Amino acid sequence: MSLSLSEKAKRVKPSSTLAITAKAKKLKAKGVDVVGFGAGEPDFDTPQNIKDAAVRAINEGFTKYTPAAGTDELRDAVAKKFKEFNGIDYERGQIVISNGGKHSLTNVFEALLNPGDEVLIPAPYWLTYPEIVKLCDGVPVELYGTKENDLKVTAKQIEEAITPKTKALILNTPSNPTGMVYSEKELRAIAEVVVSNDIYVVADEMYEHLIYGEQEHISIASLGEEIYKRTITCSGVSKSYAMTGWRIGYTGSSLEVAKLMSSVQSHQTSNPCSIAQKASLEAITGPQDAVEEMRQEFDKRRKHMYERIVEMPLVDTLEPEGAFYVFVDCTDALERSYKGTRIGTANRLAEILIEDYNVAVVPCADFGFDNYIRLSYAISMKAIDKGLDRLEEFLNTL
Repeated sequence: MSLSLSEKAKRVKPSSTLAITAKAKKLKAKGVDVVGFGAGEPDFDTPQNIKDAAVRAINEGFTKYTPAAGTDELRDAVAKKFKEFNGIDYERGQIVISNGGKHSLTNVFEALLNPGDEVLIPAPYWLTYPEIVKLCDGVPVELYGTKENDLKVTAKQIEEAITPKTKALILNTPSNPTGMVYSEKELRAIAEVVVSNDIYVVADEMYEHLIYGEQEHISIASLGEEIYKRTITCSGVSKSYAMTGWRIGYTGSSLEVAKLMSSVQSHQTSNPCSIAQKASLEAITGPQDAVEEMRQEFDKRRKHMYERIVEMPLVDTLEPEGAFYVFVDCTDALERSYKGTRIGTANRLAEILIEDYNVAVVPCADFGFDNYIRLSYAISMKAIDKGLDRLEEFLNTL
């Protein structure tokens, strides 16, 4: 058969995080006692009031098309949340509700990019960013954070990377995979660079409610009129409300950008699921106790995992300030041999851990840092200890 397929699609890498999670689930289904540190979703159930709202929506027949950009009541609720929590003034027409965070980002880059436009992506980054940019005919340009700056990029780095082709910067805070948070001072410096060079910021704030210690979440769009006009703020209900499967994300942007995103979405997917929209409305406007309960439990796990890892040989990590990940530097371990052969790569280390120790971790070459692995603490404390015991046992053999 001589028919050719899309070269663009062939260049897209499959998600390694989903692949690791699928492999762990497959082993568990066979009865293997696997500890999975790959999860990018809370291990809590969706709060009952949110599930009840979905059931009511079904029983009341709210099962038809809605406006492409989402229902008026949900968009109003998101606008109110943006104002009260993020300090950003968006009106209903500036809000677009989409089928999850990935869909929101795809809409954003469909609206912003022309072929060849460059997007600056600070590394380490969520592995989906460069793939979405490529699918939207853009060119990912990676900037590398350093340990000295807590794996965050500086305004100076951004300034030096901007070219006439630069269209946007992706800014993820709190970060997946590092859990680090940009301070107001850092964000103001970045905002100055963005405004002076007249580019966009795509602010991914999906983990905005999961902040720990003395840190606070600052939305870059809240720092002045000029940066507000150039920012598309992205968030959703997946992480904060344990609603990953409900697939609702949302954006706030200029009216011009929002109209383009709504138009694109109207042809690609029509509207987000009507029932999930009702559930998300309850999540955003209903009691927030469950959000704080989850945050406090994640905080306990964060401290515990960090304290254990820094005591282990051959690995190192920064203490995460948000999200639910620990980003582990395995450089020294990769130089060691296992069963007579140098380990060499984080991919090989991850293979050894799942095959010989029944521990699933995410190797982070696809996140822009070859020598690192990501561990999620969105699993029970008991599972965390079991998995860390196995990781430590492995490291002690090297």
